[in-house]
Amino acid sequence: MTLGEAARAAASRFAAAGIDTPEADARALAREAFGLDAARLIARASDAADVHALARLEGLIRRRLGGEPVDRILGRREFWGLDFTLAPETLAPRGDTETIVQAALDAVGGRDRPIAVLDLGVGSGCILLALLSELPRATGLGVDRSFGAARAARANAERLGLGARARVVVGDWATALGSRFDLVVSNPPYIASADMAGLDREVREHDPARALDGGADGLDAYRAIVADLPARLNTGGAAVLELGAGQETDVARLASQAGLRVDGAARIDLGGVPRALVLGAAT
Repeated sequence: MTLGEAARAAASRFAAAGIDTPEADARALAREAFGLDAARLIARASDAADVHALARLEGLIRRRLGGEPVDRILGRREFWGLDFTLAPETLAPRGDTETIVQAALDAVGGRDRPIAVLDLGVGSGCILLALLSELPRATGLGVDRSFGAARAARANAERLGLGARARVVVGDWATALGSRFDLVVSNPPYIASADMAGLDREVREHDPARALDGGADGLDAYRAIVADLPARLNTGGAAVLELGAGQETDVARLASQAGLRVDGAARIDLGGVPRALVLGAAT
């Protein structure tokens, strides 16, 4: 069997199983099994596949057919053009969350300012490290309740060459912090507890529940975060919170009740969902 035939056979099996993106998933797993990048996989499509590589590919295919997402199988995910290593305790970064990065960069204004950034619920570090990659004079602090997530974020910072400007600590949101920041970002858990069982299988079985479950109404994390934001933001600072679908009104109300300023309507993601709510310290 050639490399191309092996990839096509995997795609056929995925399509028959009802997987949404069979060709893309097959190519990603074939590249992993054969140790080739996308261009080399195409260029060598007619080469005979090594029997050991075929065995590796078969193992990866079986995991995908078992419902494990490709990102989890590979242990990494691209976000904002950067490659992030995942851990069982971290969410796989999603494209919708890039809306938070863009809204935060817009809120900051000039990118050469020496600002301090706080990421609450840092996970893999994708938001914080994407921001630091765009803000060369910024420093960042990531906080997460999970030791495993904190380790993953630290490792990603070092691997991306941002370790000198990024610290990661374990904590419960910002309650133990005494510093103020120019920019605060967060993608908190926002799924209502009763809705957890109805999530897609790939999310429900492979993403950490602690990073998804937002309590009875999905707003528990927002309550904790906005209550402390007035004490965490510098004058003129901004906070950008990721929202779940339909949560803009409730989160804006919580923020206003906490004495924060809501800076207009939430930014829309590529799917048309209000995703990034920008807040400021009330003057």
